[in-house]
Amino acid sequence: MSRLLVTADIHGSINSWLTIKELMEPTDVLVIAGDLFDTRYGNYSHPDFQPDFIKQGIQNISQKFYYVYGNCDLPLFFPGYGSACEFKAFKKKIYLHHGHGNSIIPGDTDIIISGHTHRCSLEKKEKQIFMNPGTITNPRNNLYSYGIIDKFQARILDLKTGDILNAINL
Repeated sequence: MSRLLVTADIHGSINSWLTIKELMEPTDVLVIAGDLFDTRYGNYSHPDFQPDFIKQGIQNISQKFYYVYGNCDLPLFFPGYGSACEFKAFKKKIYLHHGHGNSIIPGDTDIIISGHTHRCSLEKKEKQIFMNPGTITNPRNNLYSYGIIDKFQARILDLKTGDILNAINL
């Protein structure tokens, strides 16, 4: 594993899914903070809404991935996941959730990743880092963004320019 590629709120967009796949390096781990498919509210008549294609694609990627359901995902569409998960990367304990419910975050967590707001943010509160990668699908602040975490830092990047919008050293 060279880095975590962090995203959220794809909402069944085939174009966004293909962009995420382009951003991924072979040794990346994909982290999805919910609303990948949007099978609860999605518009099947819109040509960009292709949750079945994304489902097939995620089942066939060679990279490891972590995924949690968002408020727009129906668990029956992609069973086997939950509303939160914990994992370790780069000697850090990571808590992943969508951010729309009341999650009890374990106190020994180093990095908390969420989505839901469609706005990127990255901040350190005491010893914990909070990351919301924003979205590349429909940002509420017109800032198309995603996150990267490696052994040195967590950062938010602007999809259009590649610029680092914010970074925190680990």
